[in-house]
Amino acid sequence: MYYLFLLLVAAFASIPIASAQSGLLESVKRNPQEAISLCQRFKNLNSKGISTSSNQVIDEISRKKNLNSIDAEILSIYVIAMHCPEIY
Repeated sequence: MYYLFLLLVAAFASIPIASAQSGLLESVKRNPQEAISLCQRFKNLNSKGISTSSNQVIDEISRKKNLNSIDAEILSIYVIAMHCPEIY
């Protein structure tokens, strides 16, 4: 599963449109506390049986980070792949 996430992130990084997403991902790279905070939130949701790929979670990230749903999903996939691969 971890490799699938990395493959997805790599695929998006190779698309010219991904330059906007790269800034988003760079912000998480520069601020590991943000990634840790998201991982904690994801773990909390998983403990309640809520998947991080659910519309509920993507909508929450989208609202809190002021992102469209695609960028919110990319951010969650990246954070999970790089910082908390045990999350589902």
